[in-house]
Amino acid sequence: MATNCSASGAPSTAHLGKFALVETSEVRELLTPSGLRLLDSLPEYSSKGDIVRIVAGLRSAGHSSALVAAVLTQAKLRSKAAAKFDDFAVRMLFTEAGLEQATRLRVAALHAGRFSRAGITHVADLGCGIGADAMAMAGLGLTVTAVEADEVTAALASYNLAIFENVTVVHARAEEFDLAALAVEGNSNGPHSAARIGIYLDPARRTSGHSNTERLTRPEDYSPSLKFAFGLAERYPAGVKLGPGFDRGLIPIDAEAQWVSVDGSVVELGLWFGTVARPGITRSALVLDDTGTHEMNAPGDSDDVEAGVLGNFLYEPDGSVIRARLIGDLARIMGAHMLSERIAYLTSDILVSTPFARGFRILDEFPLDVKTLTREMRTRGIGTLEVKKRGVDIDPAEFRKKLRLQGPHSATLILTRIGERRTALLAERV
Repeated sequence: MATNCSASGAPSTAHLGKFALVETSEVRELLTPSGLRLLDSLPEYSSKGDIVRIVAGLRSAGHSSALVAAVLTQAKLRSKAAAKFDDFAVRMLFTEAGLEQATRLRVAALHAGRFSRAGITHVADLGCGIGADAMAMAGLGLTVTAVEADEVTAALASYNLAIFENVTVVHARAEEFDLAALAVEGNSNGPHSAARIGIYLDPARRTSGHSNTERLTRPEDYSPSLKFAFGLAERYPAGVKLGPGFDRGLIPIDAEAQWVSVDGSVVELGLWFGTVARPGITRSALVLDDTGTHEMNAPGDSDDVEAGVLGNFLYEPDGSVIRARLIGDLARIMGAHMLSERIAYLTSDILVSTPFARGFRILDEFPLDVKTLTREMRTRGIGTLEVKKRGVDIDPAEFRKKLRLQGPHSATLILTRIGERRTALLAERV
């Protein structure tokens, strides 16, 4: 089933009906002009009392319980989606599972840029979800065929992508979609050739369904499978989005592996193949924050630097740097050394500002002992304490409770090892 998106700003009710008629009453009623108008008319709400009043008002106005449930769910998801889609969220439709796996628009734009710079003109987005990456690709003028196996999600992707004339949404399994037809179509029309077709895959990493899904821990359970995804990457320029904790031992040797961090959280691992991968780079740490976009890359894992004594400052490398195993390169750039072997903390006597690590000024060092630390926190009047740990088997939240904190001051406590010695470092962020 293929759906051509129009430039009118909303899909026709005819093609939405093809998806919705066999689905729940909520989806059927939502994907109608009156349902969408009702959704857009909802006031903001922030409490359970607000929701109760809105529900009562909608039901007294004659709206069905199915439609009321559908619009309230969408209003909640739109609010949650603002972190990923900014102002675009208020004009999109979501499922809970689709939003969970959707690429942040800022990151999707970088994905799209790779295909554009490589000269790709037509991208098959296999497993498009709610359409985030397809949206970014279409925005750069690429022709996109967005393929989605789940019927409800495909319907919502059709709505989200309706403003783009250069997108076709297809309800099908990625494994069953005929990629050869895209090459034939391109060759017959002139502007594309098989070599200018790219593949993007975001395999489903949660159990099937639209809400209350569970994360899949075994790569062999992904849909489509990694074997299928990596097989396509042998024939086409391709990008494969995976979770940041993906087993590094399964990364193909010919892939460029890029871990992406947004505002301090590692959000994905992107594997890039063929002309959308950069020559000579197999490891990359990409950091996106409020100051811009920053990258470290290398032809392979970097060697760690030696461990040394605790300096005036401690640095926690960004998660993308840790997962890309570029800590050694970062240490050499900063003029720092490891605090302890195989523990991802760096230290130096000089304060260095870098987007690739968070810095802490060391105020004091104590034995990692609850009684000692309770007394020291009480003496300093520390009532708010951030607890961080590496290299010790401690639950930071439970440890914080044991300290019985009270007082007007705040600080950071870093629980770690220096050599074989367990230690607690009192620090402040810089």
